[in-house]
Amino acid sequence: MNYSLILPLLALIGFFWFMSRQQKKQRERQQQMQSNLKKGTPIVTIGGLHAVVDSVDQEKRTVDLDAEGVILTFDLNAIRTVAQDAAPAADSKPAEDKAPEAKSADQASDAKLAESKSADQGSADKDQEKKD
Repeated sequence: MNYSLILPLLALIGFFWFMSRQQKKQRERQQQMQSNLKKGTPIVTIGGLHAVVDSVDQEKRTVDLDAEGVILTFDLNAIRTVAQDAAPAADSKPAEDKAPEAKSADQASDAKLAESKSADQGSADKDQEKKD
């Protein structure tokens, strides 16, 4: 039998096997996420809606979402991801404490920009003198 025909066939079989494994793992992660949903969990739907889980009905495979006071019912498959809590960390500095640091960083970058512009202008002046 011709080996030039067997090698591409084996590569194709291997490709499909790896693809099916990835899909199986993704399906398992999705099912685990859906089974771990509980009231108060922030989620994002496949349509991009950010909401909080109000209730889960495993028999009907539906979930009620609270989107700023509006209760919406979705199929469990409509949940794309569980969103991370957007609560600020307790050890982070307040906004007014961070402002002076930001200003000094901006001033430093402005100073570097001014230095590079003056250096570029100085080299352009030298080039002009050489031409004259």
